[in-house]
Amino acid sequence: MASPSGGEERRLSAPPPRPGLSYSAPPPIPVTPPVPRTVRTARSLWLFSFAAGLAVLLGSFVARDSNLQRLRGVVADMASGSDAGSVGTAANIVFWGSIGALLLVTLLEAAVLAAVMGRRTWGRWALVLLLAGHLPVMVLASAFLVPSGAAGSYVVMLWGAELLLAFAGLVLLFLPPAGAWLKRQRPRG
Repeated sequence: MASPSGGEERRLSAPPPRPGLSYSAPPPIPVTPPVPRTVRTARSLWLFSFAAGLAVLLGSFVARDSNLQRLRGVVADMASGSDAGSVGTAANIVFWGSIGALLLVTLLEAAVLAAVMGRRTWGRWALVLLLAGHLPVMVLASAFLVPSGAAGSYVVMLWGAELLLAFAGLVLLFLPPAGAWLKRQRPRG
């Protein structure tokens, strides 16, 4: 091939050689170890615990008219001489506050459980604190959300099941297979 300026020939260079195949290159996505049975069981127990707690909240919401009527009587006895409007407002605040507090604790536990399933070790300790905080919230709400009679016994049984399932799931998260799975493998280099 001739060049117009001076008659030099210009050659086209060949592409550089391709690198050979190598099996030592790291994968683009790190391999996540499978979830051990103890962690899967703990997650299932926590989910059943959430279902029991939400069943109580749903039942309280469905029976809110009878609960509010009962609470109006309780508030009227506690604050004798108050007008009907303030008694109704206080009963509404107590009822919805109890449901909101229990729902908030349950949602926080679910968020921290998701963090544990994302292999965050701190999540186990946060669940300990949340479960310890769940108990006083439940005791306080029981004064306002547990009706008398057979319906009240169902609420107490569901709350007992909720606490028992959550505690069993928490214990499983502290067993050695769960601890080994939660430890992160740090990349070397």
